[in-house]
Amino acid sequence: MGQSPNQPTILYEKCGGVAIVTLNRPDKLNAFTDEMHKALVLTLNIIDKDDSLRCLLLTGSGRGFCAGQDLGDRNTRPKNGKSVEKTDLGETVGKYYNPLIKRLHKSKIPTVCAVNGVAAGAGANIALACDIVIAAERAKFVEVFANIGLLPDSGGTYHLPRHIGLARALGLSLLATPLKAEKAKDWGLIWEVCAGDVLMDEAMKLAQNLATKPPVGLALNRAALRASLGNSLNQQLELERLSMQKCGFTDDYAEAVSAFMEKRTPKFTGQ
Repeated sequence: MGQSPNQPTILYEKCGGVAIVTLNRPDKLNAFTDEMHKALVLTLNIIDKDDSLRCLLLTGSGRGFCAGQDLGDRNTRPKNGKSVEKTDLGETVGKYYNPLIKRLHKSKIPTVCAVNGVAAGAGANIALACDIVIAAERAKFVEVFANIGLLPDSGGTYHLPRHIGLARALGLSLLATPLKAEKAKDWGLIWEVCAGDVLMDEAMKLAQNLATKPPVGLALNRAALRASLGNSLNQQLELERLSMQKCGFTDDYAEAVSAFMEKRTPKFTGQ
């Protein structure tokens, strides 16, 4: 049975300072269609405009996180003895996936991904674009692209070698072997693994923890760590200096120092 036309492909819930976004095509393992991409963009636009939000938590509904692109949305089967016009995958990647990965990297708030089941293809790489990834024990990461004549997109060829080294990245990419959550943690690909029945509770703890911290400092922290992958030591030291300067001028830093000296809980405003 297909997705009900009245069922949204993206679910959004606001829980305190945490924005919970759920990919919602469970009958298709939350595989992306153009409609779903557009719905996600609209949801992220809403989140961006809400200054009360301090963390984004991304997950999937049903038994999987995301199976990547819905191949049924890209029909290349022969028709009337003739091949259907070839699909420009570069257009799809450029229009939808690349902007999503860039948006997650540049998000003004930290991003947590709760991988509740299989994360395959672009689904795996969307998860890896988030700041912190926590996965259920049953979850698997599969760079399935080589099996259908493709290469990892959505930042896959960028994140994999940086997270786990070139040898392992090549093995995952070329062999398309499923990587279990526990091994993904051991390899340094993700942050944590837990039982499936407590995944969202644990993910919410992480998100709520991040939501209580000074947002300017978190944003500069995330930006500096990501920039380090392409910077020289001198460039990174200068970035740290400039970032510390910005942090030191914030009201939240002054509040943190005052609260520490006065032995009280700080009240951060994001300023």
